[in-house]
Amino acid sequence: MYFVNCRRNKMSVINLDKAVDFVMSCCNSDGGFGSKPNAESHAGLIYCCVGFLSITDQLHRLDCEKLAWWLCERQLPSGGLNGRPEKLPDVCYSWWVLASLTIMGRLRWISAEKLERFILSCQDGETGGFSDRTGNMPDIFHTLFGLGALSLLGDDRLRKVNPTFCMPQYVIDRCKVQPKMIVL
Repeated sequence: MYFVNCRRNKMSVINLDKAVDFVMSCCNSDGGFGSKPNAESHAGLIYCCVGFLSITDQLHRLDCEKLAWWLCERQLPSGGLNGRPEKLPDVCYSWWVLASLTIMGRLRWISAEKLERFILSCQDGETGGFSDRTGNMPDIFHTLFGLGALSLLGDDRLRKVNPTFCMPQYVIDRCKVQPKMIVL
């Protein structure tokens, strides 16, 4: 309930117009977002910016076609996703990229089958946890984002996860919070 009360009663303490303007000033010509104006686009930062625009009902400010194309270019032949060009795939980017694409209504733009195979190849058979890449040690960070990504891909063994908040949808529903998403 704290978040609901915070959202209802505290959003007015910040200047949302200035906050949105700053986030949009971090948008690059490739459609992605960096940590500050003119900084390199990065999938993790894109997720934060898209999520913020979703929460503030400002998704209309995005060039979704250009941004979704940049995000889809993160899928590598292994099926995994990287956070920026010329980097290795990492399970955590499965979440950052998929959540952003889901919020923008463009999840189908990537190969879900290849990505699911990549994510599952990073799962430790003994502990069940996920690592950043196949054969590495699992950790809680990559386990969270691996499971979240599998949920967004529709794995029916998992509860539905909200792409904006990275929380189970039933929790978001109980709090009566409904971030905006683009529906195509």
